[in-house]
Amino acid sequence: MVCYGFKGGIGTSSRKADGYTVGVLVQCNCGRRAQLRIAGVPVGQEITGNEPYASNFRRAGEDVGSIIIVVATDAPLLPHQLKRLARRASLGLARTGSSSGNGSGDIFIAFSTANADAGRTSGLVNLTMVPNDEMNRLFEATVQATEEAIVNAMVGAETMTGFEGHTVIALPHDRLQAALKRYNRLGQ
Repeated sequence: MVCYGFKGGIGTSSRKADGYTVGVLVQCNCGRRAQLRIAGVPVGQEITGNEPYASNFRRAGEDVGSIIIVVATDAPLLPHQLKRLARRASLGLARTGSSSGNGSGDIFIAFSTANADAGRTSGLVNLTMVPNDEMNRLFEATVQATEEAIVNAMVGAETMTGFEGHTVIALPHDRLQAALKRYNRLGQ
């Protein structure tokens, strides 16, 4: 898994919104180094060198790879609302710099653990739902948790050497901190 030219993989994050929890799990293998933004900082342009071997096979500017984003919540949402929530994951991905290019295979899904009886096969089922007009905080939580899960996947990854000795470096924490500090994004 190569995420923005660094070692990627699985990352998670969650947020509380209006008494509910929104959790996000990402499997990230997408983006080009120059696209990477963290906290609005063009980190991919600040941290250069050690590009992964796969970049040799990409056409200039091509975004290949894929990301899978799973959004889970305990908010009582119906299928059409979950579809709306899943679409917000793309905004969190965009905050990290991705434009989801033509070669990118992106999958976003969402589910709710509420309405446990919804799967009953007989009788009437009572369902509850958050009104559509009260979903904005859930949307915001999804965007923020998605962005953070992607960053967490890279920050938690370790440099790896694989097939035929090809190495993908982990996001260097010291250089990341230096870049964030240059843009006044690191707390004192």
